[in-house]
Amino acid sequence: MKFLLTNDDGIEAAGLAALHDAAQSLGECVVVAPAECFSGCSHRVTTDRPFRVRELAAQRYVVEATPADCVRVGLGQHPEFDWVLAGINHGGNLGADVHLSGTVAAVREGVLSGKPGIAVSQYHRKGIDPLDWPRASNWLTPVLAELLQRPWKPGTLWNINLPNLPEGSPAPEVVYCPVDPSPLPFEYELDGELWKYAGNYHQRQFRAGTDIAVCFGGKISVSLVEVHSLLGD
Repeated sequence: MKFLLTNDDGIEAAGLAALHDAAQSLGECVVVAPAECFSGCSHRVTTDRPFRVRELAAQRYVVEATPADCVRVGLGQHPEFDWVLAGINHGGNLGADVHLSGTVAAVREGVLSGKPGIAVSQYHRKGIDPLDWPRASNWLTPVLAELLQRPWKPGTLWNINLPNLPEGSPAPEVVYCPVDPSPLPFEYELDGELWKYAGNYHQRQFRAGTDIAVCFGGKISVSLVEVHSLLGD
């Protein structure tokens, strides 16, 4: 298999290196990633200005544009890619996050072009142990291997969220679960005329058995995300 790897945290992000470590035993990896962080950019694409694409090393390209642009560039130049893999995002992409995430949008761009894809994120709560990227790669590799063997249903993508567990914890259980439909918190702080978002991500509402409940509960959540509404039935 040949994988197009990207992210929304930027080409130098530790999570992208961790994704490469997890995927390289499963196929050929080509990195096409943004030059800077585009976290939360959703499916933004660049059509109003030119941008630069540079080859940093063999099979490693940096794009001065968004994650979705990276996938467009990668697939446009090399349509032989079999899968689009995005991540590992520094922070969860759970529930409503799938609509906001540049990581998920990169994979969605691949789906729109007829390519299967997997978005991967590492949930992180401040105060818990620092993120262990080698451990994340070890957890992720067998999950990727399993998903890559499954028949792909066009118009769908897989969204994986790894839990943030204390050092020395055993490998978490993998749970296939639906995406939680609950909204994100609405709280803002006002400073004069300025509004600053103050919602608590970790105290958000969620339903039992969904991806948020699973990941917050210390397990790996794997969710099938439908994008048929974009493709048409």
